[in-house]
Amino acid sequence: MLKKILLGASLLLFVACGEGKTKSEVIKLQGSDTILNTSQAIAEEFMKENKGARIAVTGGGSGTGIAAKLNGTVHIAMASRSIKEKELQKAKESSINIEEIVLGFDGITVIVNHDNKVADLDKESLGKVFSGEITNWNELGGEDAEIVVLSRDSSSGTHSYFKEAIVRNGKKESTKEYGTKTLYMPSNQAILQEVKSNKYAIGYIGMGYMEDSVNEVAVDGIEPSFQNVADKSYPIAREIYWYVDGDRKGDEAKLVEFALSPKGQEIVKSEGFVPAK
Repeated sequence: MLKKILLGASLLLFVACGEGKTKSEVIKLQGSDTILNTSQAIAEEFMKENKGARIAVTGGGSGTGIAAKLNGTVHIAMASRSIKEKELQKAKESSINIEEIVLGFDGITVIVNHDNKVADLDKESLGKVFSGEITNWNELGGEDAEIVVLSRDSSSGTHSYFKEAIVRNGKKESTKEYGTKTLYMPSNQAILQEVKSNKYAIGYIGMGYMEDSVNEVAVDGIEPSFQNVADKSYPIAREIYWYVDGDRKGDEAKLVEFALSPKGQEIVKSEGFVPAK
């Protein structure tokens, strides 16, 4: 896995046009922090090949990105969850022809401190940890110490996906929520840093953010490896998306085409995710 460097909540990428040329429209992307670095890397490479193209990429979470797309303030929403039915309905009401692009696949990686010897948890136990039903590491074969539970905040698509898949164990009728003592963090990097420094913390991050400074936890005996996510055997794997205009044109259309090209998909892979193609 690649070691990630936090680039901040937002980054503006800009290429000035040559003298005498008309400036192109700035293509705006906003949304998931999980795929922020990947989208920035794709945008940077695209601009190297398309002189004069201008792209701005900002984070804020999947919900924020999709809301911005529906409000017409960005061209592309980055998301680590699929669009919700109520969001699709709003798109229809606003006559927005929105198209879902699967950029790649992510295995949500459960992490603990290097000094924590718990290395494998079944999905049911993991759900009970994050819902607050299991509160001590000794219930999981670890030390007699309270579990410090870390989650992404509610604007994150990863927060929503993990709640549905793990806290609610995939049951649509379930109304379970994260435990009352859960600490909500603003980014993958924030969870990584807290787990690194707290022996009794547990959290989850996108696989592209995994680094050797913490231990990953297998789920149902399956590690969140590239191969296990690619063959869909890892139980907490999901798609990562761009939501774009169905009738896109110009640099927006070219950027989407580039992201799905062999070169764009190689960038997805180099950022630690499984490419879609």
